[in-house]
Formats: sequence, C-alpha cells, structure tokens
Amino acid sequence: MISDTAWKCLQGAYDLQIHVGPDVIARRVDDIDCATEFLQHGLKGFVLKSHYVPTGERAQVVTKAVPGIKAFGAITLNHSVGGLNPVAVELAGRSQCKIVWFPTVDAENETAGRSTSTEKLPFWAKIQRELEAEGISPPKLTLVDAAGNVVEAAKRCMERIKKHNMILATGHVGRKEIFAIVKEAKRMGLKKVLVTHAEFPSQSLTGEEQKALVDEGALIEHCFTTTYTNKAPWETAFANIRKSGVANTVISTDLGQTINPPVAEGFAMFAQKLLDAGFSADDVRTMAVTNPTRLVEE
Repeated sequence: MISDTAWKCLQGAYDLQIHVGPDVIARRVDDIDCATEFLQHGLKGFVLKSHYVPTGERAQVVTKAVPGIKAFGAITLNHSVGGLNPVAVELAGRSQCKIVWFPTVDAENETAGRSTSTEKLPFWAKIQRELEAEGISPPKLTLVDAAGNVVEAAKRCMERIKKHNMILATGHVGRKEIFAIVKEAKRMGLKKVLVTHAEFPSQSLTGEEQKALVDEGALIEHCFTTTYTNKAPWETAFANIRKSGVANTVISTDLGQTINPPVAEGFAMFAQKLLDAGFSADDVRTMAVTNPTRLVEE
C-alpha cells in the first residue's frame, strides 16, 4: 500500500533513469503517457534513457506536449553511437541531453549478454546475442588501460561532458573503472558525477566502496528495480544509503519494462519502502527531489 505521505514526498521529483517507449525493446508505456502519469501525481519530470540512441530530441517534444513536465534527454556510450565517441557527446550536449552514461550493454564488465546461464536474460542481452550471431558486435568497451589509467577516448568524452555541464553517469562498468573515472572526473573539475545503480549485480558496490566514491565527489544512485526484482536485498540498499548519507544519494526507478510496475507507481513504492525502513519524509525528498533537481537544473 502506498501512503499519501509517500506520494507527498515525490511532489516535484525527478526520476533520472527511466526506460520507456519508443525503444528498440518493448516498453509498457511511451514518453507521452508516462509524462501524463507523472503530471497527475505531481512529479516534475524524468530523464529518458536508451541503451542505443540519444534521447534529447524526444525529450524536447515531450516537454512541449505535456505542459508542466520537464523531460530531459541522455546518451549512453555503447557501440550504437560509436562507443567512447566525443563527437556523439558533443552533439548530445548541443541537443540538451543532461546525462551521459558510460557503456552499459557493451561494457566489458557487463557479462549478462555473454552468460551461458539458462536463467532469464535481460531483454537487451538477447539483442547482444543476436548482434554477435550476425557478426556485427565489436569488442566490448572498457574505460581503463592495462595499467588502470583512464583511456584517452574516455577523457575526450569527459571534456565534452564538462563543457555542456552534463551529468557523468558510470553505466555498467566495473568497480575498478568506476573508481578510476570518478577520480579522473574530480581531477578534471567535473561537478556532476553519479554512480549508476550501485547495488546492480554488475556493479555490486559495497557500502564502504560507495562511501569512498562519495568522498571523491560522486553521488550514488539506488534504483528501485534492482531491489524490487531481488537482484539485491532491500536492507543492503538501506544500509548503504545510511553509510554514504542521504545528502549524497539519488533514488531512481530504472522502470519502463513490460513486466514491472508503472514508472510513477514504482517511484512511490520506492518512497514507501524507504519510509517503512525508518527514513524520514525529508530524507526521501532529499533523495528524490532536492538532489536530482540540482543535477538537472543547475
């Protein structure tokens, strides 16, 4: 049951990671209908994430089509946009994209697409297998060289992120890459760094690691789907938030899949879970409203 308090905590909130249609992968809702749902519940907006294409143009159309909602675009640096491609990042910035995710489905660290397990694969992993079967899947992407240093292509992308005041999000890369890129971002003077779904299996960062990343200037994102789909225990996420601090935390849904709850409802379910775990209404608002607003609006 979602309480009125949970919904009130989300008044003016931004969800910084949603996967809605149109997309290569089937989604339960499209941009416009999702925006309408957000508006009905008093939420302010969202960032449209695609593993494959920039969404800046889509976001501008949604913002115009649903007055009262602010939709923001993003780009994910997978092979479909040329991988670690500074030209793609530059043009994303010019088209008002707000987040640049480093590789997700094409990250060397992300093994789900290459798993031989008979367990149910993510939808995107099936696409990866199809591309490999057709012989058009380039080598997986990493952000560091053999010595652990950030590669030049990643640095060129980071220069563009800084130029356009976008948010650097770490994507599905591994902990070694995450620490390297966060430290490099600090050295380069990037002001907005977000560690993507910290409890997700391909990251699975400990509370100590998350706190160390906060100490290097990053914010930590915790996503509803990670815990809702039992990829990590709720109590682990709650303990990690407490360790890093509410002031350094962003909550997102990562929703839009056909098999999961509606996006706005899932956001409220997350808020309710946090309230039930002892976080205050002010805590939830900090993580859902204050911190995301600072990232996308400042």
